Amino acid sequence: MASMIPCHKKKHVTQVKTDFAYHHKHVVKQQHTERKSSSHSLSQVHGHATEAMAEPAYTIPLFRQRTAEETEEYQRVSNNVGKGLVVIQEELHRMRMATKAQVESLAIKKEVRDMMTKRVELLDDHHKMPDFLLALRPHTVWEKTPIKLFCTVEGHPRPIVKWYKGGVPVDPLSAPGKYKIESKYGVHSLIISRCVVSDTAEYSAVATNQHGTATSKAKVVVKRPGGTGESSHLGLVPHLTEIHHSKLEVTLLDQFPVSFGVEGTSIKLVCTMVVVPDLPNVPPLAQWYRDDHLLKPSKLAEMSVGGGAAVLSLPHLAKDDEGLYTLRIFTKDGTAEHSAYLFVSDAAPSVAGAPGAPMSVKAYDINSDYVLVAWKPPNTVNEAPITGYFVDRCESGHDTWVQCNDAPVKVCKYPVHGLSLGHSYHFRVRAVNSAGISRASRKSDKVTALDAVENERLQVVKIEGRHDIVIKEDELEGYVTVPGEPTDVHASEIFKSYVVLSWTPPRPRGRAPMWFAIEKCIAGTGAWQQIIAAVKPHSPRYPVFDLQDGQKYQFRVYSVNMYGSSEASAPSEPIQKLDRDGTELWVGVPSAPGQVVATRNTKSSVFVQWETPAHQKNLLGYYIDGRVAGSKDWFPCNHKPFRHNRFVVHGLIPGETYTFRVQAVNAFGLSEESQESSPLSVEPALATPSSPYGITMLNSDGSSITVAWRTPKHCGGSKVNAYYIDKRDADTLVWKEVNMSGVTDRVCTVDHLTDGTFYEFRIQAGNMAGVGLPSAPSAPMKCHAWTMHEPGPAYDLHFSEVRSHSLVLLWKAPLYTGASAVTGYLVDMAKKGSSEFVTLTHEAVSHRYLQVHDLHEGENYVFRVRAANASGVGKPSQLSDPVCAKALPGTKEIVAGVDEETGDIFLSFEACEICETSKFVWSKNYKPVGDCPRVTASTKGRTSRLTFTNPDKDDLGKYSAVVTDTDGVSSSHTLTEDALNTMLELSYNIRNPVVPLKHGLNYEVLEKGHVRFWVQAIKLSPSVSYRFIVNNKEVTSGEGHKISHDVATGIIQMTVDLFTRDNEGTYTVQIHDGKAKAQSSLVLVGDVFKAALKEAEFQRKEHIRKQGPHFSEYLSFTVAEDCTVMLVCKVANVKKETSFHWYKEDEEVVPETPPNVMSGAVALPLPLFSRKDHGVFKAVLSDDRGKDTSVYDISGQAFDDIINAIAHIAGASASDLVLQCTPEGIRLQCYMNYYTEEMRTAWKHKDSKIASSEKMRIGGTAEMAWMQICDPSDKEKGHYSIEISDGVSTYTKTFDLSGQAYTDAYEEYLRLKAAAFAEKNRGRVVGGLPDVVTIMEEKSLSLTCTVWGEPTPEVTWLKNEQEVTSNDHTKVVFEGGKFASLVINKVTPDDSGKYSINVRNKYGGEFVEITVSVYKHGEQIPEAKHARPAPAATTPVPAKTPTPTPKSPTPTPRHSVKSPTPASTPVPKSPTPTPKSPTPRSPAPKSPTPSRGVKSPTMSPTPRFMKSPTPPRK
Repeated sequence: MASMIPCHKKKHVTQVKTDFAYHHKHVVKQQHTERKSSSHSLSQVHGHATEAMAEPAYTIPLFRQRTAEETEEYQRVSNNVGKGLVVIQEELHRMRMATKAQVESLAIKKEVRDMMTKRVELLDDHHKMPDFLLALRPHTVWEKTPIKLFCTVEGHPRPIVKWYKGGVPVDPLSAPGKYKIESKYGVHSLIISRCVVSDTAEYSAVATNQHGTATSKAKVVVKRPGGTGESSHLGLVPHLTEIHHSKLEVTLLDQFPVSFGVEGTSIKLVCTMVVVPDLPNVPPLAQWYRDDHLLKPSKLAEMSVGGGAAVLSLPHLAKDDEGLYTLRIFTKDGTAEHSAYLFVSDAAPSVAGAPGAPMSVKAYDINSDYVLVAWKPPNTVNEAPITGYFVDRCESGHDTWVQCNDAPVKVCKYPVHGLSLGHSYHFRVRAVNSAGISRASRKSDKVTALDAVENERLQVVKIEGRHDIVIKEDELEGYVTVPGEPTDVHASEIFKSYVVLSWTPPRPRGRAPMWFAIEKCIAGTGAWQQIIAAVKPHSPRYPVFDLQDGQKYQFRVYSVNMYGSSEASAPSEPIQKLDRDGTELWVGVPSAPGQVVATRNTKSSVFVQWETPAHQKNLLGYYIDGRVAGSKDWFPCNHKPFRHNRFVVHGLIPGETYTFRVQAVNAFGLSEESQESSPLSVEPALATPSSPYGITMLNSDGSSITVAWRTPKHCGGSKVNAYYIDKRDADTLVWKEVNMSGVTDRVCTVDHLTDGTFYEFRIQAGNMAGVGLPSAPSAPMKCHAWTMHEPGPAYDLHFSEVRSHSLVLLWKAPLYTGASAVTGYLVDMAKKGSSEFVTLTHEAVSHRYLQVHDLHEGENYVFRVRAANASGVGKPSQLSDPVCAKALPGTKEIVAGVDEETGDIFLSFEACEICETSKFVWSKNYKPVGDCPRVTASTKGRTSRLTFTNPDKDDLGKYSAVVTDTDGVSSSHTLTEDALNTMLELSYNIRNPVVPLKHGLNYEVLEKGHVRFWVQAIKLSPSVSYRFIVNNKEVTSGEGHKISHDVATGIIQMTVDLFTRDNEGTYTVQIHDGKAKAQSSLVLVGDVFKAALKEAEFQRKEHIRKQGPHFSEYLSFTVAEDCTVMLVCKVANVKKETSFHWYKEDEEVVPETPPNVMSGAVALPLPLFSRKDHGVFKAVLSDDRGKDTSVYDISGQAFDDIINAIAHIAGASASDLVLQCTPEGIRLQCYMNYYTEEMRTAWKHKDSKIASSEKMRIGGTAEMAWMQICDPSDKEKGHYSIEISDGVSTYTKTFDLSGQAYTDAYEEYLRLKAAAFAEKNRGRVVGGLPDVVTIMEEKSLSLTCTVWGEPTPEVTWLKNEQEVTSNDHTKVVFEGGKFASLVINKVTPDDSGKYSINVRNKYGGEFVEITVSVYKHGEQIPEAKHARPAPAATTPVPAKTPTPTPKSPTPTPRHSVKSPTPASTPVPKSPTPTPKSPTPRSPAPKSPTPSRGVKSPTMSPTPRFMKSPTPPRK
C-alpha cells in the first residue's frame, strides 16, 4: 500500500508511521511482557531506536485485480466489503486527524527554523566580501521612456557601489537630470530619465569593500517606434509562463553517502530524484550547504540539477571542503533534504614527515597597504610538531608567489604590509616542521587593498529632498596643508613574534596624500627612536617585529604629507610581548578537552563526545584522533577543526576495537591530547530488529498452513532470538496472536484454521532490546489441502561467496514433496527488474547449492528455484533478494596451512567484517560440519580456524565458512589430494623435527694451510649439541683440532691445523637441537683429497713466504696515457734495508729512478714499446729475512695483450687523417699518442685493404702512421681509411681523396716535385773556402773552392759587396766549370775586408762569405774575428696549410749565406707561417751540413698539408 501513496503526500504518511510507531511502542511493551521477554529494562532504548529505524507500521490491504486462480478469493472479498467499511472509515478518520497534527507540527517547526536562520544571519558579524542578492536584469524599452536599474548587495563592511556604462563610469553631473543614483536600505538603483537610442549599452554595478569586488551586468536596449531610426541588435524573445519550483513534487531516491577524498583529487556528490511533473527546462530549486553555509556556484563548486539528479562537483579538493554537506530541494510540500559528511585527507607530502597543509586562509582588517591573514592549523598526528608558518602572496591575475615573512611565524595570524592601494591579492600559507615544509594551502579569496576609512569620509547632501550630492569630507575642511595628529594609538594584536599597532587617522587630514611615521621608546625613558619602514605606511595599521622580550614599549605616530609633519600623537599605553615568566600575554593554546566517551553508532562509525576545555581561548574547533587497539600509531579522524564537542567518526572497520582522543585548536596551535577513551568495538547501536519480510507459504493440509520468512535486514546490534506470528482473516482488520512464546526457527505451522478461508500473516522479530515492528501483511493464503503430485516450492534462498563474477546460491528443500521424493532442482536467473529468466541447470541438480559463474561485475541479479520429482517440476520458489555481483571491500579467502608448533593441518578464514553476535559457520560441501569428530573449529578475534584431527582422503572436498550477522562475509576452499599430501609431509617434518641445514658439511683451505670443515643450519638454539666423527672415530677439540659453533649464523665448524695424507677419509657431523636432529657427511678421498692437500700445502708455503719481504701482487703490466708500458707489482712486509732489482733475460736492468719499496708499489717503464722488448723480466725482492721473486714473460699472448692495450689508447687518441704532399707523392698521416708497426693497423682504399708496395708505401714514426701514394694518378682517387684494432674495438679514421681535394693535392705534388728538382740542380759551393783568413802583408792570398750546378753556374766574387775584377793585383779564375779561385798578390792592409762568392744558375744559387784580415810584419797576429752573420736570403715557397715544426732545433750554420733569388723562382706574396705541430717522441736527425756550414736558401722544399691542418698532440 505504501507504494501507492502519491509523492506529494509521502511526507505526511511518514509522520503517520512515526506516530503509529510511537503508539505501537507501548502496545509492544505490553505484548512483550505477556510473551515473557526479558527486555523490559531496555524500553527507553527501544523507543529511541524505533523512531530512528521506523519502518512501515501499518499498511492497508490492497485489493488489486486477481489472477484466474484467485477469482474465488476476489468474489469472497467482494461479498464482505460492507462488513469492513465501518472499520475502514474509523481508520481513515484516525489517519486524517494524525495528518492534521503532523501538518501543524511541520508548520511550527518551519517557522522556528526560519526564525533561527534569521537570528543566525543577524548574529553573523563576520567580514564578508560583496555579494549580489538581487542582480541587475536586462531591459528593452521604447525611446523617451524612463528606466530604473536596481540591485541588492550584501557585505560587511557595507560595500560601495559604482555604476558603469560600457565600462565608463556614469557621472550624473555630466548630464544634469539625465541620471539619478540612489542607495537606500541596501538597494542600489540607477534611473535614466528619458532614454534615447544611444543609451543602448551594457550597464554594470560594481560593489567594493575591503574583502573584494563583485560585479553585476545587464543590457539595456532602447527601440524607436515604427522602426524609424536606430534599434538594438537584440531581438525580442518570446516569454513563457514561469512554472514556480514550489509546484513540483520531488522525491529523493539514491542519496550520496558519507564520502572520503584526498587533497588535489575530485569528487561528485550525487542524489537522484523523481520530479513530477518532469519538465526538462524547469528543474527543481536545489541548494547545497556545507556546515549550514549556503554554497554558490564557482570554479571550486560546480552545481547542476537535471536529468533526475542533483550533482555537486568539487574538482579540486582541499581540506577546506571537509564538512557536512546538505542538499535542500524545494518541493510542493516544503523541502526535501539529505545530509552526509565529506572527509578530505592530506595529500602525500612533498617531503617525508612534513606536516599537512593549513586551511581556511582568510584576510581581515583590510586597509590600503595592510591586511591581517589568518588560517587554521593542520592536524599533526604522527608528524613532528609544527614550528611555524610561511605566508605567501600573489597579485590577482599573476602566477608569481612572493614569500611575505623571512622567518616562520608561530601563530596562525600574520600582518602583511607593503601592499599597493587598489591592487587585489591572494594569500596562501605553508606549515613548517623539523622534516620540511608542507604543501601550500588553498589560496584565499581575492582581497583588494582599499582605504578602510574612505567610506566614513563621504557625506551625502540632499538638495530639495530629491537629489543626492556625494561630498568628500576633505572638501568641507577648507584648505588644510599639514594634517592633524593621529589619536588612540594602541596594540590591536600582541603575539610573541610581533605587535600590530593601530590608531585613528587625523581629522582634518588635508587633500594631499598622507602617510605615517612611527616612533618607539622603552616605557618611562622618553628616548624616542624612529622605526624605519621599508615602505611608507599609508594605513592606520603597522606591524612591529623587532621588540625585545620582557621589555615594555610605548609608541607614538606622526601624520606626514608633502607639506610637513603633524605633532606627535599621545603615547600609547606600555606594551609588552611577554610576561615575567616568558609566556605570551593573554594568549596561548587552549587547555586539553575533558573526558572522551565513545559510543556505538553504526557498523562502521562511532559517536564520540567530550567535555569542552576549561580554558578555551578563542577556540577554532577540535581534532579527533583514533587508534586501533594494540597499535601504537594514531590516525586522524577529521582533517578540519570541528566546532562542536561531539563527532561521528566514519570509515571504521566493523568489529574492530578503537580508542579515541581529542585536541582543542586555536590560532596558537593544538592543545595537549585529552585522555584516551575506553576501547570500543565498532558495532551498530543496540535497537530492536527491523521487520522480517518475504513471508511465503510452504504447505497446507486444510486445517493448517506452514509459512516461512526471511530474517530482518537489521538485527539491531543483538541476535534475533524470537519471532512472533500474527494472523487474521483476509476479511477483517483484527490481528490475532498465533504464538505467545517466541519461536526461533523461521518456519512455523499455524493450526486451527478453517478450510477454504483466506488468511494473512505478519511477523515480528525480537532481540535483547525488545520486539521490533511487525512486517507488512503477507499476501492472502487459502487454507486448503495440497494434493498436487509435483513438489512444493523451495525456500530460504540465500547467497554465499559473492564475488565480482561468481556466487554460490543455497536453498532449503520443499516441505511438501508431492507424490514422490524430490529428485533434483532447476535454478533460474534474471537481471533485476527483468522478467526474462534463464535456466542455469540443463539437468536437475541433486544437491541444494549451485555455484554461478560468468556474472557481470556490478550487475544485480535475482534467482528462483524449482524442485522436481518423478511427476514433474513444481512451482517456483519466491524470488531471492537482489544480489550485486561485487565482493565486499577487504574480502579475504580461506587459507590452508600447517601449524608450525603442533604440525596440525588447518583451514583459516579472516573476516573483513564482524560484530559481537557474529559466528563462524563451517561447512563441507555446503553441509554444516557441526560437532564432527574429524575437525575442530576455533575462533580468535576476526579469524576462525578449522583444524583436522587425523586428515586423510576422506577429508577431501570443498569447505566453506560463513560469518553470521554480516553483509554476506563468506569464502570457500577446495582441499585437493596434492595439497593434502604436501601438508601431510610438512606436518610430519614438524612433528618429527629435523634441524634444517642451509649448507651441508663442506671444507675450505685457510690461509696458513689449515683446513676448516663446516656445516650451516638455518636456525640453532643456544642448547644445541653436536659431534664430529672422522673415519668412525669421534674427534674432540684439542691439539691439532679446534671445534666451535655460532648460534647467530648457525655455523658449526672444525679446524684441522696440520692437514696431511693421514687426514684422508670420511667426515661426519651429528647435530642435536632439542627434539630436532641432523647429520651431514663429507667423503674426502682420491682426487678430491689430493686437490685439498695440494691447496693446503700451497697455502702453508705462502704463509711461510709472507713472513719475509714478498710480493702481495705479482708482476703485471699497465699502459699509461702516453702509451708507456709499465711493469708493476706490489710488495709487502718490507723495510728500508730491503733491496729490489730488475732483470731481463738474467741481465740486470737499472731504471733511471731507483725503486722505492717503502711505497708498496714498484714499476719499470718500457717506453716506445716494440718487439725489441721481447723477453723474460724478473723482479727480485730480498733482505735478511728472505727473498721473493716474480717473473713476467713478455712473449706470445702476453706481448699481444700489451700491444692491444697500447692500440686501445692510441686508437682512442688518433686524429683525423691529414693530407701532406711531398716531392715523391701524396701522403696521408694519422697522428696518435704512440705508433709501432706491431699494432694491428690496416689501410684501405675504397674498402679494399692496401698492401705496402712501391706504389703504396706504408710506414710510420713514434707519433704517427702514414701511407704514401707515389707518383699519383686518377686511379688513386677515392675514399681512404685507417683501422686500428685493439682486439675488441676498432678505431677508424677516414679521408676522401677525390674531387677538389685530389686536384689541389696533385697540383701541390707537381709543384713540390719541380721545387725538389730545382733544389737538386741549383748552383752551390761544394767546399774549400775558410771562414776567416789572417795573413801578413806582402804575402799572396789564394781563395779556392769547388762549385757545382746543372747547368754550369756563374761565379762572381765580391769585396765589401762590390764585384771584384781581374787585374795585376787581383786575379779571378773559373776553370772547367768546377773550380773557382780568387788570388791576391802581395796583400796590403787595404786588402782586408769581407769577401764573398756568389754561385748561381737558372735554378738558384748560394752566397758564401769569407773575412780577410791583413797585419804588418812584426805585429802580433790578431785574433780571428768572425763576421757578424747576416740573415740568409731564402726563397720562400707558398704554402696552403701550416707546416709542422720539428721538435729539435736546426743547428745554426757556421756561415751566413746570402743568395739573390733566382729569376726562375716566383716571389711569394706572403711568408710561410710557422704552424703548430705535434711534438715528436725522439729528436729529429741532424741535417747534413756542408763542410763550410753553408745553408742553401732553397734546401728541401717546405712540405704543405692539404685541406686538414695537423691536429695538436693529445
